[in-house]
Amino acid sequence: MKILVTGGCGYVGSVLIPKLLNDGHKIISIDTKWFGDYLPKHKNLNNLKLDLQNINKLKIKNLDCCIHLASIANDPMAELDKNLSWETSALNTYNLLEFLKKTKTKRIIYASSGSVYGISKKKRVTEQTGLKPISLYNKVKMVTERIILSYSKEIETFIIRPATVCGYSPRMRLDVTVNALTFSGLHKGKINVFGGKQVRPNIHIDDMCEIYRFFIKKNRKYAGIYNAGFENKSILEIANIIKKKIGSKIVIYNDKSDPRSYRLDSTKITEIGFKPRKNIKSAISEIETKYNKKLLKEKDNYYSLKWLKKTLLKKTFI
Repeated sequence: MKILVTGGCGYVGSVLIPKLLNDGHKIISIDTKWFGDYLPKHKNLNNLKLDLQNINKLKIKNLDCCIHLASIANDPMAELDKNLSWETSALNTYNLLEFLKKTKTKRIIYASSGSVYGISKKKRVTEQTGLKPISLYNKVKMVTERIILSYSKEIETFIIRPATVCGYSPRMRLDVTVNALTFSGLHKGKINVFGGKQVRPNIHIDDMCEIYRFFIKKNRKYAGIYNAGFENKSILEIANIIKKKIGSKIVIYNDKSDPRSYRLDSTKITEIGFKPRKNIKSAISEIETKYNKKLLKEKDNYYSLKWLKKTLLKKTFI
């Protein structure tokens, strides 16, 4: 297949694209490369530095699929520049869809977010649960979903609502829950927990990539919206798993600034044949191994908010 990946140099894209290349696909990756470029050189990879607002500069046709990963990636980053968040996700997704329509691309697989459900006390948050986004990031993701769905008669549409992704990537992120707590335990000998009762669904980065590979091959009758999260744990539970594995102490702070709490139910995706292979413990072990081998060190661009602030101040956007 010929596959366009947006945000291909990001945390997930840097793991996904080598897998797709190994599968024999031809990949066009477009990314602003604000956070670096960790993709391998490959004869079947066209790795372009390009903002989605300039998607019409691409001279390609006969695309089989687009995996749309590009976005401003979390709540604090979205709040940093509200216009940028809307432009990057909603407006640029419209530009992308018009391009895909023009080039007669058959399928789009979109990385939305499980956080569109907001705060929920339900034990099973399914795809039928009403969306109650509480932050700008959540609202942008919800609106972007609606834009994509409006093209579903012309392009086969698969919308994935992932849990918080964890695990090692060449374009590492040390600002997502499991990664941040594990690295803190390894690097500082302590795990800082703010609040701790908030429940977060989690998914290993390899399973996240497998879901995209899974839907590349799925029949069009399976088009729709799918949750993707397989371990619903409180922040304190995650910290205790890490403590047991690496022996760090836990420091709890009474902080209620982040009230998000929800449990994803991903029965729908498992009923059509997807089975996760890894978990939180896998992510912790892999991060620990990389750290002990000195293959994982602290870098500014591993903290997306901190790095984006620098990028904004330098006005280096394309």
